[in-house]
Amino acid sequence: MIQNLMNMKIRNYGCITKPGLLLVHPALPHKPRLIFASSIGVPSNHGKRIGYITRLQYSVADRTSVSHSANSSLSKVDTTHLEQRQGGSSSLYTRPSILQMKNQRAENRARVYEFLKGIGIVPDELDGLELPVTVEVMRERVDFLHKLGLTIEDINNYPLVLGCSVKKNMIPVLDYLGKLGVRKSTFTEFLQRYPQVLHASVVVDLAPVVKYLQGMDIKPNDIPRVLERYPEVLGFKLEGTMSTSVAYLVGIGVGRREIGGVLTRYPDILGMRVGRVIKPFVEYLESLGIPRLAVARLIEKRPHILGFGLEERVKANVESLQEFDVRETSLASIIAQYPEIIGIDLQPKLLNQRNLLNSALDLGPEDFPTIVERMPQIVSLGKTPILKHVDFLKDCGFSLQQVRQMIVGCPQLLALNLDIMKFSFDYFQKEMGRPLDDLVAFPAFFTYGLESTIRPRHQMVAKKGLKCSLSWLLNCSDEKFKERMNYDSIELEEMEMVSSFDMNTLMEPRSDESASDYEEDSDDEYA
Repeated sequence: MIQNLMNMKIRNYGCITKPGLLLVHPALPHKPRLIFASSIGVPSNHGKRIGYITRLQYSVADRTSVSHSANSSLSKVDTTHLEQRQGGSSSLYTRPSILQMKNQRAENRARVYEFLKGIGIVPDELDGLELPVTVEVMRERVDFLHKLGLTIEDINNYPLVLGCSVKKNMIPVLDYLGKLGVRKSTFTEFLQRYPQVLHASVVVDLAPVVKYLQGMDIKPNDIPRVLERYPEVLGFKLEGTMSTSVAYLVGIGVGRREIGGVLTRYPDILGMRVGRVIKPFVEYLESLGIPRLAVARLIEKRPHILGFGLEERVKANVESLQEFDVRETSLASIIAQYPEIIGIDLQPKLLNQRNLLNSALDLGPEDFPTIVERMPQIVSLGKTPILKHVDFLKDCGFSLQQVRQMIVGCPQLLALNLDIMKFSFDYFQKEMGRPLDDLVAFPAFFTYGLESTIRPRHQMVAKKGLKCSLSWLLNCSDEKFKERMNYDSIELEEMEMVSSFDMNTLMEPRSDESASDYEEDSDDEYA
């Protein structure tokens, strides 16, 4: 029986090859798997076969102990890997755990915060913002911002600027602005007003806005001036406030060809909401008696008036004018002549000017509001030029009463160039030979050019032998004066012409030339 069993086993294992490596799979301890890495032919010697069978039987019999040994070995390997993952080994392949990484980031941020606090920056708003890992990189950002002129106070006003990389954000944006023509000397104020620009993408955010401005007929050379005056425009959406404000202005009569000049002189319009700012302002001026088209012309010439606060400034100034006895019917004319009057701190100016003129001219109660109605710029004239002009007229031989009458009749006398007035007065006395009362009756004589108007017209009248008033001589256009030279006599009504501001002049058709050279308007019209 035993011999048969041995013969059967020999037949069964007759083809067994010599294993090069015996592995026991730990997952199946009761049914070990035999894996051979290589094989070598085994001789068919009977004795040797019995030896192999015996060793094989021994291996099968002891499979449990082998399995336990393998499991123990593998457990040690797993333990070693776990220790390596937990930082317990100095292996080059060690990786920190998520918790360790989180703690390390917290420690880095704490050091950065400590640095910022040490130089006076409050980091409270920086939580959640990606910041440099090291203090050295943060110091580099702060130093770069200092070089741009920003102070610690400026950074505290917008601490999120510390999240901008010098190389990835700041330098590309500043290079782009410089290529557009924005002056480096304006970078400090530019960034103080709109530091958010340092977060912007040149291609995605900035370039489309510049292209839009050029599409509004703003000349390329004027683009940098627009950005310097109103850097916030770089943060606007193209289809938002910018487009609606421009569309509304065109709708009330602002010329399309004038839009470029309007936006160049006052780009803040691009950020104004129509319903909250522009439309209420326009409608209020209309309620005072200024036609809508005239308002549009005022905006073309002085677009900054849209920035006057309607409730806190404009309406308050109109009330001040009425408190000083300016007639309600004259308010439209006053604003049309001098739009700045609704945007300045008017109340104290009115009080000071009334006291000054009262002391210099002994005005009557109705004289000061009349002066304001005829030349609203009087509220902005300084004390010294006013007194010099009063003294000049007195030196010409006019009495105080005559000087008062002349100034009330033509307040512009107080703002004219004194040298030109002297030349005109000398010609009046020596060449025209008229009495001073003629100047008292028509003080606007001094507002006409001596060589362009006074001298040639006087010579023509003298040659024809006509006697006329200064008003008939001067208060008309050149075309009208040529017609008068054909008259045989002077009609009375033409001698009584009185000059006054005509609102219709604001609504006259434009010339073919556009006023889009974008030159700054001067308020010194009488200097």
